[in-house]
Amino acid sequence: MTIGDRIKNIRDKLNLSQVDFADKIDVSKQTLYKYENNIITNIPSNKIEAIAAIGRVSPAYIMGWDFSDISNKKRKGVTINVVGRVAAGIPIEAIENIIDTEEITEELARTGDFFGLQIHGDSMAPNICDGDIVIVRQQEDAETGDIVIATVNGTDATCKRLRKHNEGIELIANNPTYDTLDFSNQEIIEKPVKIIGKIVELRRKF
Repeated sequence: MTIGDRIKNIRDKLNLSQVDFADKIDVSKQTLYKYENNIITNIPSNKIEAIAAIGRVSPAYIMGWDFSDISNKKRKGVTINVVGRVAAGIPIEAIENIIDTEEITEELARTGDFFGLQIHGDSMAPNICDGDIVIVRQQEDAETGDIVIATVNGTDATCKRLRKHNEGIELIANNPTYDTLDFSNQEIIEKPVKIIGKIVELRRKF
């Protein structure tokens, strides 16, 4: 079974159209078609992680390195706290406004420290909507294309897509009605702009 076969198998199990599945992993329908038909095989790691999270399988399974489909096995999980907001300057472990808990796999938990965050607002719609819970790996840096949680100028945390360039960074909303936030390298230091973590999973309750 190829990578494309595994991706299509996940989509079929979820009973999702190519349009709906592509929207969930933030790619075009044409790109998903190329994934499923092995036209594109060098798939970015953040897309593999997104597909794995939605399909509740490991990234290794999609890549063909692990032949155990974890969606069909009951595995022990690790419970993490979900917070309603992240205030600038306050360590995650010190936040008291815990609103819920979520469970992540032991495999994921071994890769770092995690927390859940409830999204407020529609700047990342339609991919990430108001009320959604995102699973965040705590880290102070990320790569272009990653969706990050960041604080700007001492304000509460915001969820945006990161783009790096030589002169600084951009924090980009998915919703086109929101302006892109562009910060020079000097502004990153002076404001400051700080990355708190990278989103690795989306949890949505219907």
